[in-house]
Amino acid sequence: MDAVLYVHGKGGSAEESKHYMTLFPACDVIGLDYKGNTPWEVGEEISGAFTGMADSYDHLILIANSIGAYFALNAGIESLISHAYFISPIVDMEKLITDMLNWAGVTESELRKREIIHTEFGEDLSWEYLCYVREHPVSWNVPTDILYGSGDNLTSIETMTVFAQTHHVSLTVMDNGEHWFHTAEQMQFLDNWIREKSAG
Repeated sequence: MDAVLYVHGKGGSAEESKHYMTLFPACDVIGLDYKGNTPWEVGEEISGAFTGMADSYDHLILIANSIGAYFALNAGIESLISHAYFISPIVDMEKLITDMLNWAGVTESELRKREIIHTEFGEDLSWEYLCYVREHPVSWNVPTDILYGSGDNLTSIETMTVFAQTHHVSLTVMDNGEHWFHTAEQMQFLDNWIREKSAG
């Protein structure tokens, strides 16, 4: 038997995994309710979950959303996964952090001095986090499909395309899709995308 492990994005929950049960009826679908907030903390949780499941299933499939995908990319689990589906993944965290610095009107030297800066848009910027991202470039060699909305406000189509080409993964773009797939139309598109890719 195969299993699907779902890793949610910021503000999400393991409960979201239930949506994928009808899309993978022959699999056990499990949502990971991680506790950490950093790639090194959540990476350990994801690694532990996959390692714990590896002996019980024939194949392990990953579905990850937004920053959950970035956490998974840093979890050292490539050898344990047969296939991955990423929805609006954060694939270049360094660029996102430097973009946020610009949005907040903060320089890198200021961040280094203050270590953590609270922003008006609700994100805490961390020097430790930025250093980790730079010291741990993403390496990923897993058959992967990416779903991306053309209206994504966190990652540009250029950044997503470069990642897809560099890592030899498929990229599907939904016109007028957002970073958060949540409307009826967007979820229908997502469901059809998974059905098409998993059937192939």
